[in-house]
Amino acid sequence: MTELDLLIDNGVVITLDAERRVLENASVAVQGQRIVEVGPAAELRARWRPRQTLDARRKVVLPGLIDCHAHAGHGLLRTLGTGGAPGAWMRAAQQIYTRDTDEHFWHTEAALAALEKLRGGVTCGVSLLGGGDSIMRVDDARYARAHCDAFDAAGLRSVLAVGPSKPPAPRRYRTWSDSGFTDADIGLETMLDVCEQIVREQHGRAGGRIQVAVCVPVYAPMHDAAQRALEPQFQALSRACAELAARHGLGLTQDGHRAGTIAQAAVLGLLGPRAYLSHSIDLTEDDIAAAHAAGAHIVHNPSAVMAIKGRCPVPELIERGVNVVIGSDGSAPDRGYDMFRHMFQAMHYQRRHFRDPDVLPHGKALEMVTIDAAHALGLQHEIGSLEVGKQADIVLVDLFKPHLMPLNMPVLRVTCFANAADVDTTIVAGRVLMQGRRVTHLDETQVLEQAQTACERMLARSGLAALTADPARLWGASHY
Repeated sequence: MTELDLLIDNGVVITLDAERRVLENASVAVQGQRIVEVGPAAELRARWRPRQTLDARRKVVLPGLIDCHAHAGHGLLRTLGTGGAPGAWMRAAQQIYTRDTDEHFWHTEAALAALEKLRGGVTCGVSLLGGGDSIMRVDDARYARAHCDAFDAAGLRSVLAVGPSKPPAPRRYRTWSDSGFTDADIGLETMLDVCEQIVREQHGRAGGRIQVAVCVPVYAPMHDAAQRALEPQFQALSRACAELAARHGLGLTQDGHRAGTIAQAAVLGLLGPRAYLSHSIDLTEDDIAAAHAAGAHIVHNPSAVMAIKGRCPVPELIERGVNVVIGSDGSAPDRGYDMFRHMFQAMHYQRRHFRDPDVLPHGKALEMVTIDAAHALGLQHEIGSLEVGKQADIVLVDLFKPHLMPLNMPVLRVTCFANAADVDTTIVAGRVLMQGRRVTHLDETQVLEQAQTACERMLARSGLAALTADPARLWGASHY
């Protein structure tokens, strides 16, 4: 027998490998950070002498889930302004991210997000450093550093997406210190310099668990005529961002595509096999053709507000050969990092549209948060499936619960009925981060208490505490 670091023993292993094997009474052997064997439990027990064994009986063993689009910062802005004036949450996010946050805010929010992801089996995710219609915290590299510090400590993978804020530039940013604050107008050149610094400092950190991508604001003059006057700024930042991504071999992402904008992105030179484009609602034939021709990936955000205002044509894209994956869109204003919820939402969203319960099979939904997502991030050779040689990013889902019984049809069990609270064990790069729903390397109480403190400080600075009040038409009405 050969010594082994970790044996995940006697579970139902959904491999997501090329043959999409689902193995009953199977085990996964892990040596160091990588998988060294997947196969029948009895054979692996006879071959390996593990230092640690995890009992996977009555559990499904899955690749770690991947969230391809979310926002740093959102965890402390949940539900602000609900039921208030249209656009209240978006305006609040824009103000808060540029004026009312410090390093402590970004570190604390990242620690909260990492804990939520870890407990829900999300081992890898993309986080844009900001939001509020593409307003990024890129006036100084300290905020990105704080985010990455938290994810490093949590042991998860994070792809931090940074890029210039949406034109017009310059934009005013506020920096806080013990003595107060200072304001400065930050132009495109400074934003790009900060992004370059973030790439140099953070990309490849923690043995590759921390990576950086480039985020480019979407140019959408067909939906916002005022942007036409800003076309030179959009062209300049698009060129600069494409060059930054190419120079460092980074992925390139965009937030908020809709009818006509993907074709426009192709004109700006932003598409390619390392591009993944979020929301992508009401796409035109030219949009779909441009994505397909470039090998770009589409990130469907089924629980997002944009998915209410329009539809991402997921089945049509898949049938045209475009890789489509799923993103949570972050944990605000009204959602979270439960990728089981987003899989379920994605399936029923499309089925309701077509009035056809056979649209978007359950296995395809699971692919969209595992192997397909890994392809979108350029990580398919490292994560996304349970195969020999790949990084051991693995989650165990406990099936022995009333809402998941009986113990059959495991792919449908996890895509129809499971939720984040059913994740028993989370492993990243061979390191067990949660077992039996106990996270031992983080002080969960401290994370939660610090999040509350950071939120209260932010609300006091911003003067937006009124946005936490219940809306006037919360009860008894058909519409806010």
